[in-house]
Amino acid sequence: MARAFVGDRGYDWKALIDLIKSRGGEAHIPTQCDRKVQRSVDQALYRQRNLIERFFNKLKHFRRVATRFDKLARNFLATVMLASTRLWIRTYESRT
Repeated sequence: MARAFVGDRGYDWKALIDLIKSRGGEAHIPTQCDRKVQRSVDQALYRQRNLIERFFNKLKHFRRVATRFDKLARNFLATVMLASTRLWIRTYESRT
């Protein structure tokens, strides 16, 4: 079971944070500006969330993934894996 829940300001509501705490987790969600009590957030975890979010945005640039042409879940998963592999290779390929 996950111990940390990382989200953006849109998930800053008391019922969700209480639910996370009741299940033994810790919420790493920035507090909205209008709250009187501000929570601190682990910056290293929040940066990792940002990296994952940017990866999904890059993944959505592949038309077949964004529009989900595949009707079967296994075919869609294979498409996501191929697109992820292509993004990974693009990161490490030679630029010369």
